[in-house]
Amino acid sequence: MADINSEFALAADRIIARLERAPQTSWQVKLRLIVGTATFFNAFEVLAVAYALPQLSASWHLTKAQSGILLSSLFMGEIVGAVVFGLIAEHYGRRAALIGCTAVYSCMSLAASLAPNFAWLVAARVLTGLGLGAEVPIAVTYISEISKAKGRGRFVLMYEMVFPLGLLAAGLLGWWFILHLGWRPLLAIGGLPALLVLPMQRLLPESPRWLVHRGRLDEADAVVRRIEAFGHMPRSAPRGQRVRNFQPSSPASCRPDGSRTRSRAIVAQLFGPVYGRRTATLWTMYFSCFFMNYGLVTWLPSLYRGIYHLSLADSLRNAMLAQVAGMAGTFTTALAIDLVGRRIWFASAFLLAACAFLNLALNGLSSAWGLMIGSCIGFYFVSTISIGMILYAPELYPTRMRVVGVSLGYSISILAGIAAPLFVGLLVEAVGLKEIFVFFSGLGAAAGATCLLFAIETRNCTLEAISP
Repeated sequence: MADINSEFALAADRIIARLERAPQTSWQVKLRLIVGTATFFNAFEVLAVAYALPQLSASWHLTKAQSGILLSSLFMGEIVGAVVFGLIAEHYGRRAALIGCTAVYSCMSLAASLAPNFAWLVAARVLTGLGLGAEVPIAVTYISEISKAKGRGRFVLMYEMVFPLGLLAAGLLGWWFILHLGWRPLLAIGGLPALLVLPMQRLLPESPRWLVHRGRLDEADAVVRRIEAFGHMPRSAPRGQRVRNFQPSSPASCRPDGSRTRSRAIVAQLFGPVYGRRTATLWTMYFSCFFMNYGLVTWLPSLYRGIYHLSLADSLRNAMLAQVAGMAGTFTTALAIDLVGRRIWFASAFLLAACAFLNLALNGLSSAWGLMIGSCIGFYFVSTISIGMILYAPELYPTRMRVVGVSLGYSISILAGIAAPLFVGLLVEAVGLKEIFVFFSGLGAAAGATCLLFAIETRNCTLEAISP
């Protein structure tokens, strides 16, 4: 048995080493495009209701509390979806989970567009969240696992650029659709992935790192050979050393990263001595970043309309400009994070966002123009964090529990997405805008300090070296 275990580990190491040596080719670009299509529509769904809300509130006579519930309903479903589909991805593969969650959110988006009343719409948005909450952590885990250590930041984040593009598209289309066609066609756009993505996702191979973890070395070898073929690389191992239908007598007991891990054991490891500090730091970063993110962008159209009394067109335009600033922030991150490093990048962005929001609270709320400039500056820095988190979270955990770790962390961002719109709505009615941005500033400062003290650096390290 010891010889079998040793042979298995060596074969697995050779596969991962070949994956790390393989050049980037059109094969990886195609996979990023396929997965990115689903992520684009995921981002679109996040903001679609925010842009529909001013018209919905007027036509359905919604109260501020009902508006907050509607904005938060998507995130309620996302928490469940992230955990459930995360476990599916861990046990049955990244590919199957991606196809399943995309089908769920596409169908439920169509159902939301047909809503005859408020209760139907809230229920449909909760069910849409089941699929949306799973798509981002599974997709980014998949992309991370097919990438290599050198340049992984740029490779992953150039894929993830489709998320802010989706947010920007939601702003542009939301502006036009609400003014010309109404909110129902806007929500119906979220059903397009059922037609566009599912046939394409059938072309996706399984993650080679996940296949190695499950003991399916012959399949992992086949995937890596496809990558090598696209790069016209010579086979890195002589024919006799390549994996050909390797079948150890007990594959579950000789995987290089441990035995077949039960779901309960996976969760326990997330809070154990090795990964507990990483998990706590990640959750702090997720909550702080996305509380500021969703607390700001989901309410911006309504704030311009309700407090500064701008026209609907001007309110939607000003809110869309924050997405343009966010797009600039994410592009900057994709180009620079591999040069600067994760820890310093996150700490600096949190602290700069804190300064921007404090300045907005003290000096920028006297006019809609001041809110627009201040929110764009703050959202620029928050966006550099939110896209960077998508890269950072999969780097902190090993293959055996990567999706679960990312999904639970992402669930914290969803909790922030639930709490932030409700918090902002209540605070606006109770005391006004200033206190909101003071709170955002304090949150950013605390998260920045946490990154400086506890975040680990992962730049240019293989996933296996970062997380044993």
